Amino acid sequence: MKTVVDQIGTSHSFETSPKRIISLVPSQTELLYDLGLEDMIVGITKFCVHPYHFKSTKKRVGGTKKVHYEKIRLLQPDIIICNKEENTQEIVEELRKICTVWVTDIITIEDNFKMITDFGQIFNCRTEAQKWNDKLAFGLEDFRNFIKNKSESRWKKVAYFIWKDPYMVAGNDNFINELLKLNHFINSYQDKGRYPEIELENLKLEKDLDLIFLSSEPFPFTEEHALEIKKYALHGKTFLVDGEMFSWYGSRLLKAFLYFKKLHQEL
Repeated sequence: MKTVVDQIGTSHSFETSPKRIISLVPSQTELLYDLGLEDMIVGITKFCVHPYHFKSTKKRVGGTKKVHYEKIRLLQPDIIICNKEENTQEIVEELRKICTVWVTDIITIEDNFKMITDFGQIFNCRTEAQKWNDKLAFGLEDFRNFIKNKSESRWKKVAYFIWKDPYMVAGNDNFINELLKLNHFINSYQDKGRYPEIELENLKLEKDLDLIFLSSEPFPFTEEHALEIKKYALHGKTFLVDGEMFSWYGSRLLKAFLYFKKLHQEL
């Protein structure tokens, strides 16, 4: 019997390692695959797009905010992997009637390391988990050295858009803001809550705004949207950015470090 506490403080006891996994978070689905657990994953969301072949080999059980409970029951899972931000408390409580629900809470990069370590312990893949943490630690140190050696005299001020109708941006207390800080970007909305709504008209007042990032997810911003926003953002350059690199945790972070280097070369 082993007892492990998840990232929202819930204690779970396991007589044996879970063998049938349902993942309700796309980035965590990718991580579970990279940890070598493909054969144990029996259910995913419609947003779990990595690895690509999962769309034809794994059962889809809904989205992150709306799931099909009966489909989940029929898959007879031993454990369901959720996330505090991605999945609602109501969903988690309902799923607990089916089996153990493990909830992650990823705000910082250290939280990401802890999640990987926890998965290694739960699924008896400690060696693979340690390998991934080692690779991520090396990549993180390498990127910190890269960003430290850049010649900019000051951190650039940015607005990171995640949604349209209404327009919403990333604020504080989330993984996006953590990665903006890692990149030496100052989040213009870091004191406005987690995901504040904004009026485009107010962008005209942001005279010290250097950059406007339009994310590819959860809303798929395009060049057309960029042209619209540029009418109001008089003082900042607008860029379309890969939302997976700024908001996905888990093993995706290793690719993000390389993406960030290329992004800084384009700015």
